[in-house]
Amino acid sequence: MESNETSDNFGTFQSSQNGNTAKPALISSERDEIITRAVGRVLKITSVTWGGQKQKYVARFVGRLYSEDTPAAYDKLAADLKPLEITPLFRWEGSDHAVILMPGVIKAKQSQSWVNLVLFILTLLSVLVTGGLYGSGEELPTGFWPLVLAFIQRGWPFAVSLIAILGAHEFGHYLAGRKHGLNVSLPYFIPMPFTSFGTMGAFINMREIPRNRRVLLDVGITGPLAGLVVAIPVLLLGLSLSEVSVLPVAAQPNAQLQMEGNSIIYLLAKYITFGKLLPQPANLNGASELLYWVKYFFTGQPFPYGGVDVMLHPVAWAGWAGLLVTGLNLIPVGQLDGGHVINVLLGPKWSKRIYPIIMVAMFGMGFFWNGWWLWGAILLLLGRMVAEPLDMITPLDNKRKALAILGLVVFVLTITPVPLILI
Repeated sequence: MESNETSDNFGTFQSSQNGNTAKPALISSERDEIITRAVGRVLKITSVTWGGQKQKYVARFVGRLYSEDTPAAYDKLAADLKPLEITPLFRWEGSDHAVILMPGVIKAKQSQSWVNLVLFILTLLSVLVTGGLYGSGEELPTGFWPLVLAFIQRGWPFAVSLIAILGAHEFGHYLAGRKHGLNVSLPYFIPMPFTSFGTMGAFINMREIPRNRRVLLDVGITGPLAGLVVAIPVLLLGLSLSEVSVLPVAAQPNAQLQMEGNSIIYLLAKYITFGKLLPQPANLNGASELLYWVKYFFTGQPFPYGGVDVMLHPVAWAGWAGLLVTGLNLIPVGQLDGGHVINVLLGPKWSKRIYPIIMVAMFGMGFFWNGWWLWGAILLLLGRMVAEPLDMITPLDNKRKALAILGLVVFVLTITPVPLILI
């Protein structure tokens, strides 16, 4: 999910000792009175600082909100100030409440839905080709229309499965955003022909800042959970169509072997389907089974030559990809879905403290799968940005705290330390 939320650092502005500073001449006394009355209806004001040419804000009010129903208080104040082209922010100032008034009101532009449709069609064609080529040793027919028909016949199970998972994920975000009245775009699917999945996934564009942390959590977590609800049955169906086969006893010259990595859910799904942990090595070489699996899970080594593993049906490959996408999106950093979850659960300060830990972990894991270095580079650009809703005072309710914790649990269950192993 991609959003255009911006964070702020208004806590660096200090109120004067007397509670007032000189008001800029460009703001009329009548407008000041209207603003003060509007804020005074929701906040017991103890001090006011009016913005000047150096400040970004119109005014800063400190005090205590009258009502514990802070979402309603925010909505009321935002509606009262909208005709003045002013957007309020609710922030904590120690144990007090701060209401910061920012000039301007977000006026989101409407996107062209035909762009979404074209990208979806191109992505569908791309994953059809990928599905048609996946695991097939058969020769493709000659001629344009026979070739098109062959790709449709061979590729549709994979294409339908993967598009269903990605669509559920993105429409989860979309519907949650619309439920809260946010201006969100339809999903943008990203075609990537002749790659492992035929697509780079999809994203939506959130064109305005969420009102509070509850809204941000709902939009952020609904996508991964919706995608997972589709991915798990798709994976189980695909595994039931797959076969267990013996792996080569040694590396083959002039041949490349690709194996998918394991998440906890993927290991459990294979155990439920086949009654064993796969890949099953031919020999543990004296190591305990627990130590073998801990090492293999996090490093992909040693490669289980001569052992047995599942040869994935295209539907199972799509289900595995769905788990991978869920885990990657729930990495608790920045603008990723997991970044929103950790931000609203623990706050921006803890989000920023967790960021370097995640980056160090990615750097270390990059020695076992170099794709983590690419992800690390992306998060160097995006991971430092922490989304802050307009209202940071409204707390999460108990149901949403449980939902945020569930999101972190799902991250642990779906993250794949070594997504692909190439021999």
